[in-house]
Amino acid sequence: MKDCNQCGKCCIKYGDGDLAATKDEIDLWEIFNPEIFEYVKGSEIWFDPETGLRLTRCPFLQIVAKSDPQTQDKYTCSIYLDRPEDCRHYPTSINEMFLDDCEMIEIIDLENPTAAQKKLDFLMKDSRPSFT
Repeated sequence: MKDCNQCGKCCIKYGDGDLAATKDEIDLWEIFNPEIFEYVKGSEIWFDPETGLRLTRCPFLQIVAKSDPQTQDKYTCSIYLDRPEDCRHYPTSINEMFLDDCEMIEIIDLENPTAAQKKLDFLMKDSRPSFT
């Protein structure tokens, strides 16, 4: 499995309404991050604060400036430390990565998905909730 290259595919795919935020996250944003909370409508996220319409892309996904216009775009999250749990927990499985065309996955991961899943679980151990 490769390191994340910031291709943004996951954020682009799921940032158009397929993400959820917990009530606790929304409550914390309301108090401590009003610049995030303004994109919340009820209990759902990523709505235009002016029109109230659902956005087709996460408003906090930004393209990294590049010096060579020929290089692939890279993306960053401007609310990375305060991003929703859905974002923090991604990716959860090798199958999910494959279906999402994640650029971290390699042929060897597909040839031995059990080993690849163990590696992914190890890489993501600090981003996922503990079940112990």
